[in-house]
Amino acid sequence: MTKFRKKPIVIEAIKWNGGPWGILNDFCGRNWGRADANDVNWTAPLDKEMVVLWNSIERQWLLCPVGWWIIRGIKGELYSCAPDIFAATYDPVEDAG
Repeated sequence: MTKFRKKPIVIEAIKWNGGPWGILNDFCGRNWGRADANDVNWTAPLDKEMVVLWNSIERQWLLCPVGWWIIRGIKGELYSCAPDIFAATYDPVEDAG
């Protein structure tokens, strides 16, 4: 077995805390929707502020519960990420100005 280290790349992300939908429009463009208004039959229970994100690489909708992070990948694709995984994987980047 060979081990690998993830390349140090900088990503953009926002935390979805529910509330105004404008933050999703600004960050995701048209690639999001309300989970309870989507035609997909989800196995997870849905709340009125849970959203779905369109992942253009995997060509599928991903659930994003309130409190989770929305990550824009290196090819512009969107991912949802649980808060504990996000905290273990990413550190804030100081803005160089």
